[in-house]
Amino acid sequence: MDLGYGDATAVVVGGGRGMGFAAARCMAEDGAKVAVVGRTRAVLDRAAAELAAAGSPDAVGLVADVTDRAQAEAVFAELAERWGGRLNVLVNAQGPSVRGTFEQLDDDQWRLAVDEGVLGMVHCVRAALPLLRRAEWARIVNFSAHSTQRQSAVLAAYTAAKAMVVSISKNLSLLLAPDEILVNVVSPGSIATEALTGWAASVGVDGNDPSALMAAIDEHFGHPAHLPRTGLPEEVGPVVAFLASRRNSYMTGANVNVDGGSDFV
Repeated sequence: MDLGYGDATAVVVGGGRGMGFAAARCMAEDGAKVAVVGRTRAVLDRAAAELAAAGSPDAVGLVADVTDRAQAEAVFAELAERWGGRLNVLVNAQGPSVRGTFEQLDDDQWRLAVDEGVLGMVHCVRAALPLLRRAEWARIVNFSAHSTQRQSAVLAAYTAAKAMVVSISKNLSLLLAPDEILVNVVSPGSIATEALTGWAASVGVDGNDPSALMAAIDEHFGHPAHLPRTGLPEEVGPVVAFLASRRNSYMTGANVNVDGGSDFV
């Protein structure tokens, strides 16, 4: 299916690996000019090379810590110069790294969760809006998580930050509707990213076995799914790519679960 990305410009923050990269790859394959933003140069260089091979010959990786407003603004200033002052797509796939129960978390950890999970997104949206408004069509997709709908005790600050993402996104969808800038949220479930497979190894589970990995998630977090396996980043990427595409012309303010049915257990 042609998603209408020909000659479009797209930036995926947190797009160097995992679900963000999977979304960026879908856009590249459909003809978009893609930039990925993250903190690690080697990861971004590898991602940009793969995106170029996939169909975005001018793909670029930009190093920035977007929790720093000045660094976020510098990214979009560079993209404005590179792409003639317009931007069609912003995807915020970054998220907080903080884990722990309510009683385990100190004030600094709560602040870090909000910085990484919320303020980084806010900085990027704010810096991108002038470019999005100049484009013929524009979309924003932000990543939340299914834990906002099914709580886990060890993800207190992480889930709180992701819930803020949903609230802010819904507010933006209302604010930007007159400009026909569509804003949606994707809430992945248990997806076999590097972080999740790394955790699996720490508890003696083969992270490459989707069924075993889901059983471990059920045991440790109480988050089973109707489908008896974890998902893959490649199963999230196309959903994000559609929501961020020109083909999505009337869907805004939605929170889309990609979770194997776990929201309905």
